[in-house]
Parts: sequence; structure tokens; C-alpha cells
Amino acid sequence: MEQVNPTRMELLKKKTQIRLAEQGKDLLRQKMDALINEFFRIMGTVSRSRDELEAIAENAQRSLVIAQAVDDSIALRSASFATKRHIALDIHGRNIMGVPVPVIEKKSLVLSVLDRGYSITGVSGRIDEVAEKYEHELDLITGLAETETALRRLGEEIQMNRRRVNALEQVLIPELQRQAKYIRITIDEREREDLFRLKKVKKILERKKKSRKKM
Repeated sequence: MEQVNPTRMELLKKKTQIRLAEQGKDLLRQKMDALINEFFRIMGTVSRSRDELEAIAENAQRSLVIAQAVDDSIALRSASFATKRHIALDIHGRNIMGVPVPVIEKKSLVLSVLDRGYSITGVSGRIDEVAEKYEHELDLITGLAETETALRRLGEEIQMNRRRVNALEQVLIPELQRQAKYIRITIDEREREDLFRLKKVKKILERKKKSRKKM
């Protein structure tokens, strides 16, 4: 046990520390509960987005295989080169219960036929379909990146809060309570000893008083 000064002032100090630690533990628990609720809400969104992305990716791959089998390979390759471009994303942050998470601002990546950069007369509708499905897949990937990052950061914050609560609950508060108990016991023992000495002194003084009266 940490060396403590067994005085009433120290006892009051320990009681204040215990009260503050209990309040801190309760606040952290409340925050953790709110974070867990938000975590599961976002996890539902992530789960649905993953399922949708898997279905879109399979569909896009199927369309590509069909286009490769049916259309002219040069036209398909030319269309793919023509549509290469930089994807502009505006990323900023927001807070969820004090946890910074990213927000990705972007325009839809699904383009019209005229905006894809290749000649509409040189490609078939199958190639247009492939482009549209892969653009949709990119849209989903970008959105999923935002929600999965938020989910990971919330998970890390929940774990951190859980460790803090455990430290307060299992280490700090019990130690403060042991120290407060030690101080109370020491003060009680000291007061009993003082009372015993006072009674002893009182008896001595009474005997002396009686002896003087006899003289």
C-alpha cells in the first residue's frame, strides 16, 4: 500500500478522490454505451454495403467477361484507356462522441455515356454496361471506406474506454478505498489510545486530589 498520512485531512482527501473516481467511471461507462450503440448502428450500414458491393462486383465481373467474349478486344481496351481519370475526393472530419471520423465528399462516379471519354459509336452497349457497373462499384467502395474507418476508430475508442473503466474499477478505486480504510482504522485506534490515556490521567489526578484532602 502506498504510504499515506493517517490524518482526518488525508481521509477527507481520499473520500473526495473516491467520489471523483466513481463519477469519472460512471461518465466513461455512459460514453462507452453511447459509442457501442453508434458502433452497432454503423456496423449494420457496413454489413449491408459489403453485401451490396459483393453483388455489384460479381455482376460487373460477369458483364466484363461477356464483353470480352463478344466485343472487339481493341474497342474494349480503347474504351478502358479513355475512361482513366483522377477521382477527386474532399475529405474532412466530424466528431462522434469526441471521436474524429472522416467524411468523404464526392460526386457520383457513375457517368453518362457522353462523359466517359470514349466515342459512343465505337463501342457496344455491353461496354457501356461494364463501365456503369464498375463506376457503381467505385461509388460503393468510396462510401464503404468512410464507414469502415469510422467503425474502426469507434472500436478503438470503445476499447480504450473499457481499459480506463477497468483501471478505475479494479485498480484505482479499490486502492483509494483501502487507503481510506487504513486511515480510518489508524485514527480510531489513535482516538481509543488517547481516550485510554485520558482516563488513566484522570484517575491519577483523582487519587492525588483525594490524598491532598486526607492531609
